Amino acid sequence: MAGGGDRRVVGTLHLLLVVAALPLAIPGVSRGAAAWTQEKNYHRPAILNSSSLRQVAEGTSISEMWQNDLRPLLIERYPGSPGSYAARQHIMKRIQRLQADWVLEVDTFLSQTPYGYRSFSNIISTLNPTAKRHLVLACHYDSKYFPHWGDRVFVGATDSAVPCAMMLELARALDKRLLSLKNVSDSMPDLSLQLIFFDGEEAFLHWSPQDSLYGSRHLASKMALTPHPPGARNTNQLHGMDLLVLLDLIGALNPTFVNFFPNSARWFYRLQTIDMIFL
Repeated sequence: MAGGGDRRVVGTLHLLLVVAALPLAIPGVSRGAAAWTQEKNYHRPAILNSSSLRQVAEGTSISEMWQNDLRPLLIERYPGSPGSYAARQHIMKRIQRLQADWVLEVDTFLSQTPYGYRSFSNIISTLNPTAKRHLVLACHYDSKYFPHWGDRVFVGATDSAVPCAMMLELARALDKRLLSLKNVSDSMPDLSLQLIFFDGEEAFLHWSPQDSLYGSRHLASKMALTPHPPGARNTNQLHGMDLLVLLDLIGALNPTFVNFFPNSARWFYRLQTIDMIFL
């Protein structure tokens, strides 16, 4: 990355940090006896003033992200490979070293692929597992498998090592703020951050419903069968996702983000407004 690409990564990282900081600044608005699963429809984000925005931005370091988070991920890391294991260990160690005490879960499973059964492992990191609702930031850490490239290696920098590094830098930059919130019990909202690093996003041969999205398909099925909050009869972990922001194909010059989902359009336009501040 260099020049304009660096600036856009920094801008996108700042934008992501503000998004992550919003639920920490205000717990949202509850509408009387409305079911907790509907509270996401009424949530109002905080409006950060220029001083707060500056503090958020100044907490990031593109050089630290490059050296400590991104460089170790610039390896071949298709599912089941030694590089995949190394990338997974790197991500987990970077999160475990933080003071905010994220709770890590590894979702490991076997799935049939065009090359037989392969092992996959999703990484789920939750700040406050007891919270009913989560703002989820997600990416995939696997790289595309190219069996006939000879001596060449595909490392998938923008697809999707950079988004992984951005999420790790986000957690580091917000670490002291997150720790202080945990130490003051009455300041903890019933809304938490969750970071998901999917495995097996890429197809092994040709993209199809069967040969792609191995990790996210498995985790979605697992979450749908897991009661949430614990002991609930009618709600599961998917109900606990207020919003999922998926980061992919970030790191090249002049990225374009498109609004595909009407039900989350208000948050997309909110992101546009924030983005203009950092341009």
